[in-house]
Amino acid sequence: MSEIERPDDHDGQEIEPTEPIQDPGLPEHQYRPQDVDESQARRTERQIALMFVTAAALALVFCVSYVVIDKDQTFLNWSAQNFALGASLGGALLLVGIGIIQWAKKLMSDHEMVEYRHSAASDEDDRVAVLEQINAGVEESGIQRRPLLRNTLIGSMGFMALPVVFLLGDLGPRPHSQRFTVWKKGMRVVADVSGAPIKPSDLEVGELVNGEPAVLFEEDETGERILHGTEALQAKSKAAVIIVRMRPEDITPSKGRENWNVDGILCYSKICTHVGCPISLYEQQTHHVLCPCHQSTFDLADNGKVIFGPAHRPLPQLPLGVDSEGYLIAMSDFPEIVAPSYPELARDQKKLDKNS
Repeated sequence: MSEIERPDDHDGQEIEPTEPIQDPGLPEHQYRPQDVDESQARRTERQIALMFVTAAALALVFCVSYVVIDKDQTFLNWSAQNFALGASLGGALLLVGIGIIQWAKKLMSDHEMVEYRHSAASDEDDRVAVLEQINAGVEESGIQRRPLLRNTLIGSMGFMALPVVFLLGDLGPRPHSQRFTVWKKGMRVVADVSGAPIKPSDLEVGELVNGEPAVLFEEDETGERILHGTEALQAKSKAAVIIVRMRPEDITPSKGRENWNVDGILCYSKICTHVGCPISLYEQQTHHVLCPCHQSTFDLADNGKVIFGPAHRPLPQLPLGVDSEGYLIAMSDFPEIVAPSYPELARDQKKLDKNS
């Protein structure tokens, strides 16, 4: 046992130190095998180091699985990629934790000590004493005397950072890497969910419907493959549109957009140009559409112009036409970038306009 002088109390009065109990009833100290047998200590050190090295290897397995295993591949009716990622990362964290616990229980200094309770506020001497104790703890941990454990632990923790880097990829592609959608000339505009193609006669004045590209439901004339799974959902969310019909005389098209409507039917992106929320709250009398997230308001009769809210760009408009069977089709992709605003957008839009 060690005795530490009891500090002053909160009133600044010296408190008479009290001797610790000479025999608190603790059992006699039991030495561990590693304390008396250096070969046992080294064997334990190698075992813990192996845990750290295996954890580093599992972190690499995580990264390889993220790149190599297809997202749609299954294993025992589970996602094979999710299973591999979970097993490898979980195993790595488990081994690092077990290794640290074993290090503390079997190799760090093991002795009992007694301390008096002291006031919350510590004086300078106490702070110096704490720093000395911390340094003593570092010394007792053996981290300086056992370079194998120190280096393998640091190495495993370094490898554990790799899965974090790979997981950043799931945050989604950078906005300026998604300049185009699946819309192209001749692609039919179909109703959301049902996938039914739309004729101009299907819409009444004042009506707004949600739509999407037909490529999600059928193979086009060029034999383009049907999209499935995650790929289809991503394409659908990026290319989602709203179709609205109003009286042709209410429309004020900008130069070059005079023929973008079909009998007063207009088509705009459903993605708000502020932060990308889906919009569809429509006011028939004013032709305004409202974003429910931050109340950005766009005038559909005036080229999707922003009339209120934090958005700074008009809604991208999709030029419409009709095919030989009388169904609504896109005449091209969106001429504007479909994405929430980001700092490089103005520069990217200029490049897109120049190339087109």
